[in-house]
Amino acid sequence: MTIFTLLKGHQKDLGGGMLIRRYLPAATRQAVGPFIFFDHFGPLDVAPNADHDVRPHPHIGLATVTYLFEGAMDHRDSLGSFQRIEPGAINWMTAGRGIVHSERTPTPKDLLHVAHRAHGLQLWLALPQQHEEDEPTFTHTPQSALPVVNLGGAVVKVLIGTAYGQTSPVATYMQTLYLDVVLQAGQELRLTDLPAEAAIYPISGDLEIEEFALELNSMALLDAASTPLTPQLRARTDAA
Repeated sequence: MTIFTLLKGHQKDLGGGMLIRRYLPAATRQAVGPFIFFDHFGPLDVAPNADHDVRPHPHIGLATVTYLFEGAMDHRDSLGSFQRIEPGAINWMTAGRGIVHSERTPTPKDLLHVAHRAHGLQLWLALPQQHEEDEPTFTHTPQSALPVVNLGGAVVKVLIGTAYGQTSPVATYMQTLYLDVVLQAGQELRLTDLPAEAAIYPISGDLEIEEFALELNSMALLDAASTPLTPQLRARTDAA
């Protein structure tokens, strides 16, 4: 098992004080499977009355998926959708022929006047060509609807796709996989059911892939020539 590329990402200001670290697209890799953007924001200590809203902006011909670890935000879009996004849920937006959306401090302003943490991921996926002009949609899947597998203490939540005999209810236009894995110190997990193009990204803790140390703020792109693609993860400390 080898890793052929490590991506370090770069910082980008989305406006309103929202700083993110972007891993895709990169100079050495434009996409991993259908995933064309990978943005990590936080963990950020948000002061009372701070403005980290992502203002209304358009998308076309792609899909976005938002997943939070801490904090909350309100999704609004030109379809009239309104959804409070909270940790553990999957929020899938298909832009298709075009949509405008924003992500703002929740209303009522329960987080605006208190210190809190903001932390999450937003990924963009390229739609298959035949779906690029589809009608736009927004779908919220609560945390309670997502399957969770406990494998010897390792906790795997299947956010999108199928793994370990469990299938996420999130409907997609392409076959792909998105997992949230939590390991305690010393635990190991053999990843299975990975697509030909796959990446591993640590959110917290000290993690190894096949005895290769994977530092925080690094994305490991796995060698697609390895067959089957079944890397072994090991947590040196509690990790996710």
